[in-house]
Amino acid sequence: MFSLLRRYFHRDTALLAIALLLLVAAAFKPTVPMPRNIYSYMLVVDISQSMNTKGMFWRGKEVTRLEYTKHMMHDLVAGMPCGSRVSLTFFSGLSVAALYTPIEVCANYAAIQDTIARTEWRQAWSGNSRLREGTDSLSRLLRTMPEPTQPIFFTDGEEAPRLHAFNTRDLSNFQGGNGWLIVGIGSKDAKPIPKLDESNKVIGYWSAENFTMQPGIAQISQQNFGNRDDGTASTENDRYQSTLDEEYLLKLSKEIGATYINGESMMNVKSAMSDLKPSKRDFSPMQIDWLLVLVSGLLVLSSYAPQRLSKLVRRILSRKTVN
Repeated sequence: MFSLLRRYFHRDTALLAIALLLLVAAAFKPTVPMPRNIYSYMLVVDISQSMNTKGMFWRGKEVTRLEYTKHMMHDLVAGMPCGSRVSLTFFSGLSVAALYTPIEVCANYAAIQDTIARTEWRQAWSGNSRLREGTDSLSRLLRTMPEPTQPIFFTDGEEAPRLHAFNTRDLSNFQGGNGWLIVGIGSKDAKPIPKLDESNKVIGYWSAENFTMQPGIAQISQQNFGNRDDGTASTENDRYQSTLDEEYLLKLSKEIGATYINGESMMNVKSAMSDLKPSKRDFSPMQIDWLLVLVSGLLVLSSYAPQRLSKLVRRILSRKTVN
């Protein structure tokens, strides 16, 4: 009886059986709790019309600044480990608005990616883009979050209307910028800003006058913020040429204590994000299906390797004996 069992359940059979069990277990995508730093990110997207300017390239294709930002956010979220938390927030005019508080990426992956895919400039509530005012709004929003959250602000640095002595907010007493990451989106090559209608069709381009505001109380009053201007540039020479205002973003980051990074390199952005302070340290699930598959493969190899190795040794010895 025992000799019969040994005949059918020898070492190699046992190894193959264990390998099969490991493959079945891997199919259920098991996880184990692992201690790690938990990050909570707020992806803040500038959705003002200057972000519709082209000049950025994603995988060889020219895209707008907003499209580039969306591609980047897709990849950033896809690379986040389970346990990480993400919120999507829009910036326009004077303020920011969070679509939801930070949620876990793995459990809500499809919803997060779908929200990113549907992001567009028509969700903006104002035609202006006042970054200095927006930083104060963002600071107040972060204080309402249920846990420490690090903002990643994607913007081209375009202030509209242009800054002058009457509309430049003093940020010398600003608090809360530590741990912020500002990502500059845009090209150094000047490109015109398209002006689109409610159907998302180009009706012309922004003129230089759209970005000019002469000093005067009436012109910088709250009632003029966000009013739609349907005027377009009359000639190509009149088109306002927009570039990534990196010098301004560096200055703004220094004023509020934030970190600035150029968004042209995905690896640099990921590295800058990893340098941010984690929200907390906790246990989060780590998938081990890949480990089970690896061990299963090693067991299969080990069940056959000894036999082939012994045959190879016998062949070598037999050849030496003949010689």
